Amino acid sequence: MQLIPVAIDRGSPVPLYHQLAEQLTAAIESGRLQPGDAFENEVALAERLDLSRPTVRRAIAELVSRGLLVRRRGVGTTVASTVIHRRDELTSLYDDMDRRGQRPTTRVLAFDPGVTNEVAALALGLPEDTPLLHIERLRSAGDIPTAVMHNWLPPRFAELSLDDVTNGSLYAALRTLGAHPAVAHQTIGARRPSARERKLLGLASGDPLLTMSRRAYAADGAPVEYGDHCYRFDQYAFDVTVYER
Repeated sequence: MQLIPVAIDRGSPVPLYHQLAEQLTAAIESGRLQPGDAFENEVALAERLDLSRPTVRRAIAELVSRGLLVRRRGVGTTVASTVIHRRDELTSLYDDMDRRGQRPTTRVLAFDPGVTNEVAALALGLPEDTPLLHIERLRSAGDIPTAVMHNWLPPRFAELSLDDVTNGSLYAALRTLGAHPAVAHQTIGARRPSARERKLLGLASGDPLLTMSRRAYAADGAPVEYGDHCYRFDQYAFDVTVYER
């Protein structure tokens, strides 16, 4: 078992449990702690850092809630399988995976110009009968399927090619066309997968999906894309920092 160095600043206004949780999170996300590694137990960690057990318990509970640690009866606490965390910034899933060294791969399931979709058109602020470019992709991290992604793009992006969305990030391809997604509105949820989604993502019966719909705009307010995506529950998480108003 690897003991992770932790520096606790008792004079900081940041709560002790949060300082601990952030440093342990960094150890996992950097790869210092690997999936399946045994995690130092609560009592030992509290004694080593001279922290109270409730403080350590709260920090560990935070990592469990983020999907970074798993508690199993008879086994103890271990580092969870690699989970992609998307923080509150406008990035693509491909870029998130690539940044973490997870070898993103893409299988294009549909590439259809001229598709009409009322929901997508309205989300983009366009007439309902506007022909859109619809792209459906299966995104994997190495050999692990992670997400089924649907994107609808305004007609001005009709020149995008199949290669553009197969071999890299959609946002990178859009930037080559002069479009720069700058702001987005996202809605995050969960639901049961369809039979097709279970098959594509390798899910068992009863496993849930995380979902995210996104409307992205350029800095001048022009619509860039509408996305409706679903993710494996054990391979994806959202990290959002909130502030007091």
